[in-house]
Amino acid sequence: MAMNQIVNVNASFGIGKDGDLLCHIPEDMRFFREMTAGKTVVMGRKTLLSMPGGRPLKGRRNIVLSRSKDKYASESFSEDAEGTSLCYVSGIEELLSMLPSDTSDVFVIGGEAIYRLLLPCCDICYVTKNDCGLEADTFYPDLDKDPDFEIVSESERKLHNGISYRFCTYKRKEATA
Repeated sequence: MAMNQIVNVNASFGIGKDGDLLCHIPEDMRFFREMTAGKTVVMGRKTLLSMPGGRPLKGRRNIVLSRSKDKYASESFSEDAEGTSLCYVSGIEELLSMLPSDTSDVFVIGGEAIYRLLLPCCDICYVTKNDCGLEADTFYPDLDKDPDFEIVSESERKLHNGISYRFCTYKRKEATA
């Protein structure tokens, strides 16, 4: 299993407050779109509802992991002309059965509980680190303290509206046997 995670975090690995991102950085949004376009994205129900209009991301296969699958299943739809589809699953086994055999094209996009639940299934995490000083109420696992991950690439610091940020790629360390 080698899924990916993609996230934007502040210095304390905060990812959001009151159902919204802490900051909106156009280059980070562009990076997100480029990385996930045409791919499968996995999210929780609250993350879907936080999307514009509560609609799935266009041009992607959207899978929502929710304990309330049956309540929302009627919102599922098959692929449209833009390659957009939406389906709900209620557990990891059901999710894994729906994924393509090449899971390197699968991106976990939030929220907090889904990131934590699926981190053991992921080998690469694309983390945009920002210095936004806003207080968060949802957090991403601190990969800097996780002995299973290491930074394998890091961009130069960039600036947008006074917010400094950089793109980091974390990779799961090889198991030693």
